[in-house]
Amino acid sequence: MFFSVWNGLFAIISGIYAFTFLHDRRRQRPPLPPGPRRIPIIGNLLDLPGPDQQDWIYWLKYKDRYGEARTVLRLNYERMLILFETGPISSLNVLGAEIIIVNDARVAVELLEKRSRIYSSRPRQKFLDMSGWSKVLGAMNDPDRFRKTRKHFHQEIGSNISVASFDHVQLTETSHFLLRIMNEPEKLQEHIRKEAGGIILKIAYGYIIEAHDRDPLIDLINTAMADFGQAMLAMTWMVDFIPIPWLPGAGFISTAKEFETRSKAVSDVPYNFVKRQMKSGHLIPSFLSNALKESSVEPGSEEEDIIKWSAASLYGGGADTTVSSIANFFLAMALFPEVQHKAQQEIDKVVESGQMPQFRDRENLPYVNAVVKEVLRWHPVVPINVVHTSTQDDTFEGYFIPKGSSVITNLWAFTHDENVYHDPMAFKPERFLATDGHVPERDPHMLVFGFGRRICPGRNLADSNVFLSIAQSLTVFEISKPIRDGKLQDIPIKFLPGVISHPAPFELSIKPRSEKHRELVQSLEQLYPWEKSHGDLLSGVPAGTNRMEMGQQ
Repeated sequence: MFFSVWNGLFAIISGIYAFTFLHDRRRQRPPLPPGPRRIPIIGNLLDLPGPDQQDWIYWLKYKDRYGEARTVLRLNYERMLILFETGPISSLNVLGAEIIIVNDARVAVELLEKRSRIYSSRPRQKFLDMSGWSKVLGAMNDPDRFRKTRKHFHQEIGSNISVASFDHVQLTETSHFLLRIMNEPEKLQEHIRKEAGGIILKIAYGYIIEAHDRDPLIDLINTAMADFGQAMLAMTWMVDFIPIPWLPGAGFISTAKEFETRSKAVSDVPYNFVKRQMKSGHLIPSFLSNALKESSVEPGSEEEDIIKWSAASLYGGGADTTVSSIANFFLAMALFPEVQHKAQQEIDKVVESGQMPQFRDRENLPYVNAVVKEVLRWHPVVPINVVHTSTQDDTFEGYFIPKGSSVITNLWAFTHDENVYHDPMAFKPERFLATDGHVPERDPHMLVFGFGRRICPGRNLADSNVFLSIAQSLTVFEISKPIRDGKLQDIPIKFLPGVISHPAPFELSIKPRSEKHRELVQSLEQLYPWEKSHGDLLSGVPAGTNRMEMGQQ
């Protein structure tokens, strides 16, 4: 009895001591970044943006709303001059999970690059695991697997020299893109997706897409990428906050199973295609075949799985982002015709008549290069960077950032910072040119491809693809607002929310600049003839992967 009482008393004293110790530690540590008032238990759950909101605009409001007052001058004992500064960093807490919002590029560079050792991890998202997408490079949180996957990227497309080995692929698919546009300009969005898919699939797998019909592998992967975009959305799936699969309203379980079927097909179907091609000797060298040749891979091994998902990650990280960039370009040219005409004048002056711009012409086309940069800045295809996670407690400019915090960086805010970009909502390529004493504004390449160890490993390939599509489209086409009853129609500017943000569907008028330019496009069919598709050689494509059948746009 005596020992029972003593043990109970000891437990109470220990509890009081532990509470006091932790309470004192909390009092001693710096404050969290400012943010909305937290409600007990749920925290800021009600402060999250809705599914249809542009989260880059929503989070940017925090910069002004949660700034801080600083005493900059004491006038006398009773009066002080107070300056209210915008807040580059703020915080929320959702069901116990700390979330840090960064609206200033300077802070992002400091945390994600200079302190990349702390901020290069990804949060563990239960729904991603359930849906089979946690092995994609952009979502990966296993540091060893991440390192091995990036190594494959670096070997195959990690430099401009290695990317140049795929120049012919890009020239071929871009030529086919121009031919499709000239024949059916009203299907622009479909043609953009086909071009991007054709380039990435040939580079990743040596796969040739259907020239004119729907392609089964493009349909599969585009549908799966839509799944991935939903699975990756931060703060969307309740199971990511409360990892209990039997949560009330757990309809996400059937959704995750459906996603998992397609994610497995995305990695397995093209992988098995390449293995069969290698065995038959009818191989087009590719990212995947090169990786398999360089590694001794045992079937069913972790290395096989890493190589398989490395190739899948190449498509996941490259195709849909390129689609958005090129769509944004066409939209901008219709809205800002003076930019289009100035770029065309430069091309006409530099490129020989009757020829198309090549990669070697790029250094002599500064204005076209500036158009590429402005496309990337005007609307970043990933407006909100994929979430990073802190792996230890940290302090930044007097604020405490706890271990395990999710760090959300607002790339759109960075590229629309009025202190960096003059008139940021306008499309002005000349902002990047050093003319008449003008100091070029910050190159968006430094921002839109991410930071630190998580910077996009395929950025060189993406940049060359966007340049070629833009330069060659400007060479041969006149892009304008649609015409009805002889009048130009306005185009609403709207960008859709999502991990990868696309412009809302829009109509354009696209015509050859002249008969000479029409003939130039037609001549491309002789230089880059259509190839027989590999679509009939695929096996294992699951039913229900046609985007049109599923009602997806």
